[in-house]
Amino acid sequence: MSKNLLEHINNPTDLRKLSLSELPDLATELREFIIDIVSVKEGHLGASLGVVELTIALHYVFDTPNDLLVWDVGHQAYGHKILTERRTKFDTNRQLGGISGFPKRSESVYDTFGVGHSSTSISAALGMAIASQLKGENKHHIAVIGDASIASGMAFEGLNHAGVTAANLLVILNDNAIGIDPSVGALKHYLTSVKEGKNPKQNNMIKSLNFDYSGPIDGHDLPKLISELERLKKTKGPKFLHIVTTKGKGLEQAEKDQVKYHAPGKFDAKTGEITPKSEAHLPMKFQDVFGLTLVELAKNNPKIIGITPAMPSGSSMKFMMDAFPDRAFDVGIAEQHAVTLSAGMATQGMIVFCNIYSTFLQRAYDQVIHDVALQNLPVIFCLDRAGLVGEDGATHHGVFDIAYLRCIPNMIIYAPKDELDLQNILYTASLGLPHPIAIRYPRGRGKYSNLQLKITNYEFEKIEIGKAHLLKSGTKTAVLSTGFIGNNVSLALENRNQPETIAHYDFGFIKPLDEKLLHEIFNSFETIITIEDGTIKGSFGSAIVEFASENNYSKPVKVIGIPDTFIEHGTVEELQKMCGIDVKSLESLFLNY
Repeated sequence: MSKNLLEHINNPTDLRKLSLSELPDLATELREFIIDIVSVKEGHLGASLGVVELTIALHYVFDTPNDLLVWDVGHQAYGHKILTERRTKFDTNRQLGGISGFPKRSESVYDTFGVGHSSTSISAALGMAIASQLKGENKHHIAVIGDASIASGMAFEGLNHAGVTAANLLVILNDNAIGIDPSVGALKHYLTSVKEGKNPKQNNMIKSLNFDYSGPIDGHDLPKLISELERLKKTKGPKFLHIVTTKGKGLEQAEKDQVKYHAPGKFDAKTGEITPKSEAHLPMKFQDVFGLTLVELAKNNPKIIGITPAMPSGSSMKFMMDAFPDRAFDVGIAEQHAVTLSAGMATQGMIVFCNIYSTFLQRAYDQVIHDVALQNLPVIFCLDRAGLVGEDGATHHGVFDIAYLRCIPNMIIYAPKDELDLQNILYTASLGLPHPIAIRYPRGRGKYSNLQLKITNYEFEKIEIGKAHLLKSGTKTAVLSTGFIGNNVSLALENRNQPETIAHYDFGFIKPLDEKLLHEIFNSFETIITIEDGTIKGSFGSAIVEFASENNYSKPVKVIGIPDTFIEHGTVEELQKMCGIDVKSLESLFLNY
C-alpha cells in the first residue's frame, strides 16, 4: 500500500475524489496517523479508532458541511477533525492554543455542534432538521451516538420527539458495548439480543418509535456502510442505522483493553505498549483515596451505598463495586437518575455517596434542588474533578459547582485541602448529617506519598461542620483559601521574603462559613484576599464579600479565582497561570502585601 492518500486530503471535497477501492487504504492510513500522534501527544484513542470507516463513509456520502453532522460526546471525532481541514494542526490537539479534543463550533464549519457531555446529538440534530424544514432547505442531518450515550434520558427524549416529525434526520447508533467503561443496563441487553438475532424485527423498539430502522451492520465494512448510507440518503423522515464496531479497532492492545486505551497516555505506536510511569513515590490520586476510603467505611456500615453515572473507573467507585457489588451501582450516563435514585435511597435511611464529576452534576441541577435539597435529604455528593481539569477543556472544567450549589438552601459545601481532609469528611458524612453535602476535590494526585497516607486501619477524625482553620499567622493581610488550591498559597508564602505580614486560613467549609472566625479576621486585618479554583462569580470569595456587606465591614476584599469566561484546554499548570492562581503568580501578588 502506498501511504500517500491522506496527505492529499485537506477536506471532504478531496475525499470524494477517491474511488471506492481506495477508501480501505485511506482507513488504514487514518488509523496510523491517529495512533502516531496520540501515542506522543496523548488524548482519547480507542473511540476514534473504532469509527474510522464510519467517519470516511459519512463524509464520502454526505455533502458536509452543507449536510450537518453531529458527533455525540466527541471522543470519537479525531478522524473527523483530520479529514476536515485540521490534519496539519492535529499534533496541537488538546494543547494550549491548539485545537480542541472535542468538536467545537468556533473551530470549524464542519463542527456543527459543540459537545463534551453525552447524549445531546439527537436533540441538536433534530433541532437543525426542523429549522431546515422551516427554511425550506434540503439538507441531511446526521447524529452519531454510542450505545452508552443513547441510554441517557435526553437521548430518549430526542428519539421520542423525532418519531412524530417528518424531519430529515438520520440517527446512527455506534454500538460497541462500551463508553469509557463497559455499557450497563437493560438497553445494553436489548441491543445485544438485536445483534445476536434473538429479537424479532416486529419487536424492534426503535422501529416502534416510527423510525425507518436498518441494521445491525458491520461498521468496519466500508462498501456496506456506503451502500446503506446512500440508500438512507434517499429515504424521507426519521431514520435509524444500527452499526456494530470495535472500540480501539486496528491496535491490538486497544481492542483487548478498551477501558485502559480509552485515553492511555503515551504509548509505543508500533507495539501499543503504554509507556510505564514510576508511581511508587508519587502521591495517591484523590479518586483512589475516595474509592479506597469508601470501601473501608462500608466494611463497618452496611447502610453505605455508592452510586456513579457511568464513571466507575475514573471516579474509583470500581473499588466499592468490586468489594460490595450489591451496594454499589453504575447507573449509566444518567446523572438525573443517579441523583434522584440517591434521594430515594436516602428516604429509607441509607447513607448514599453519589459520586459525579463536578461538570456532570450540572446536568442534574433540578434534581439536586427539587429531589434532594428541598426535602433536606442527606445525600453525600462527591464531586470529582472540581476545579481546572486540564486538556479536556471548557466542557470538563469543574469550576461552577461552588456558584451553582452555594445558593441552594440546606446544602453543605466542603473542599478538602488534602487527602487526609478528604478521608475525614467522608468519615464525618458517613456518621450522618442533618443536610445534604457536596464534597469537591480535584482531578489527579494529592500531596502525600502512599507511604504517608494510610487507608486501611486509618483512625478517621470527625470534622466539625463549618469550622475553618489558621494555617499561618500574620499581621496585616489575611489570605482565605478553600480546597486544594490552598497548597499553592502555602508554597507561595513559603517563598516570600516577608511572610510575617500575611496570615493564611483554610476555609474547607464554603457553606456554612465560619462566621465567628470571619469576625475575628475582619477586625484584625487591613486587607482580605480570597483564593479558589472556581469561578469568581457566585464564588467562595463572593460569600466573603456578602458576609462583609451584611456585617458592615468596609475592609477591602480581593477575590482571586477563575475569571468570568470559559477557560480553554491546556495543562492544569498552564491554565492556573492564565488565571493567576499558580504558585509564581501568587508569589507576585503577595509582594504587594
